Amino acid sequence: MDHKDILTRFKNGDLGRELAAALLTGAHPGSAARHAPLTTAAAPPRAAVSQPPPARALTTAPAGGGPPLPADGYAITALHGRFSDADGLDAFWRTAVLGGRDAGRRTSGSPAGAGAGAGDFDAVFFGLTPQDAALMDPQERLLLEVLWQTLETAGCTGARLDTLTAADGEPRAVGVYVAHDPVGRAAVAQAPAGDAPAAAGAGVTLPARLSTLLDLRGPGHCAGGGGAAFLVALHQALSALRAGECGAALVGAVGLRPGPARRHPRGGGGGQGVGAVLLRPLAAALAAGDTVHAVVRATAVAHPGRRAREAAADRLARRALAAAGVTAAGVGLRETETTVAATTGDTGAATGLAALVRAVLQLRHGTLLPAPGDSSAAPWARPHDQSGRELPRRATVAVRPTAGSPAAHVLLEEPPRHGPEPITAGPAAASGELVLLSAPTPEHLAATARRLADRVLPADAVEHGTQDGRRLLAALARELRLGRAVRDCRLAVVARDTGELGAALRAFAEDQAGADDQDAAGDRDGAGDRDGAGGRDGAGGRDGAGDGDGAGDQDRAGAGGARGSVRCADLRGAQGPGVLFGELPETRAYLAALWRGRRLDALARLWLAGVDVSAADTAGAAPVLALPTSALLRRPLREAGCPATDGPTPS
Repeated sequence: MDHKDILTRFKNGDLGRELAAALLTGAHPGSAARHAPLTTAAAPPRAAVSQPPPARALTTAPAGGGPPLPADGYAITALHGRFSDADGLDAFWRTAVLGGRDAGRRTSGSPAGAGAGAGDFDAVFFGLTPQDAALMDPQERLLLEVLWQTLETAGCTGARLDTLTAADGEPRAVGVYVAHDPVGRAAVAQAPAGDAPAAAGAGVTLPARLSTLLDLRGPGHCAGGGGAAFLVALHQALSALRAGECGAALVGAVGLRPGPARRHPRGGGGGQGVGAVLLRPLAAALAAGDTVHAVVRATAVAHPGRRAREAAADRLARRALAAAGVTAAGVGLRETETTVAATTGDTGAATGLAALVRAVLQLRHGTLLPAPGDSSAAPWARPHDQSGRELPRRATVAVRPTAGSPAAHVLLEEPPRHGPEPITAGPAAASGELVLLSAPTPEHLAATARRLADRVLPADAVEHGTQDGRRLLAALARELRLGRAVRDCRLAVVARDTGELGAALRAFAEDQAGADDQDAAGDRDGAGDRDGAGGRDGAGGRDGAGDGDGAGDQDRAGAGGARGSVRCADLRGAQGPGVLFGELPETRAYLAALWRGRRLDALARLWLAGVDVSAADTAGAAPVLALPTSALLRRPLREAGCPATDGPTPS
């Protein structure tokens, strides 16, 4: 058989992946398995409506050489961003679809998009003091927010984060690669000698500080500034993934250009952008049930030297296409710094990010945005090969070199098309589902509960009480257990359908708001007794005295108590190891037995007593369910050492 026959038989399922690879390379069919590195096994091929033949091995080395990337490519499993006049991707898409015709109108609740309230920050959420947060460069604060939100969007801030391992098995192995404009503040100079946080805003050490704050254990690099900086950072992240240095990689960028943000058919004007993507090997992402927004098929980066900028850009385009085995005719979209400027203005180091987001959204919606000067979007039909077989949509993202910065080129492809998958293995049991939620403070917990209820469980949803509604409830409960970080302020509720859960969360949020108003009034009257033993700020709930399952009575002072059908606990001041030692294998076995036996009340009480019951959930892998990110309560930051007392702004 020639290569074409091998690829055709592999596509049709007649040949397995290992045998096809062996035939293509001339190796013995068993040799690949004997010499394969110890990495996550690829998922078996799934039936697809139209799956293209495997592309040739990708090459990301700037000048060639080095081992090739997997032919599957790399999946973008999450993306998050804010741009000029658009505080989210939905608002960004609406702005782009309008093609600049709303240049004088805001498209979201944010007054200025990415840079809105650059001096506002939720220090408490990230475990920082207001003084340390004030010392950070605004770009670092924005990157910290968006990297966390990207991880949450991917469902990777909880138990799933530990499954992202490097080749040596190290958990939480997520690389951090960033691009940013020149640092506008010298944080170290503002603090007494030795008092400034290490690398507070310092460019080259920014990935290390962000990794420390997020407890990520992969490599990192700062690509600096320039329009292509984000694409360069993405290129470097793929090299780390290829080498097995990390199981996933965050790639983020922030650009805050001075002046009003103006969109113009030819670009120009100040612009703002901050965002990030999470990358994983495509096979691993599909096996884990991740959402795949697009696939990176190839990248190319190079300095032009003394050559003309256009010649350097054309060279990189040819290299990227050749590496992926794709012809120029197979690419239906080209995003550049010029097309981006029409939507966002000049976003500096976030230019490549904005271009990539535009390309991914067009792949997702199957719609081509208006070109500069055009007035309307257009449907994007999939191409076909000479035999009439449907091919995936493809797009290139390219930024030309500028003085002192390289050119970069990225080839994207829409994700593999599979049949619809259920959002969970089955509907909620008759006994209901245990829904667990946590946050750093009671205020954060209430705001996140309200956001979840309003955006996922609207009161007028038709799914309530139906089979689909019960499936959603089961999937939501599992997603919150596996995909979210465990914090000190917790709630637990057993619900039988989505309507019951939504009502319970809304009632909890409203009750919390009323309690906050009463506390504020009491403080003004001098009656706010907060000396330690009781109320919502008490420490209790970890003493372990009580019923046979080891969990304390959550109705006692300090544990929060029941509010309607929601039970809550504030463990911020808790002392000691808690009622169970989570590191012991016996503890995990005990908790796993409780999950198997659906001892939901016992699990809820253990959760409220400080035990991470989610770590022993044996539900297994399931598709990631997209949920709203946790609420951030931003407060204005004054000068270092002088925190503001203004009320929070939920977002």
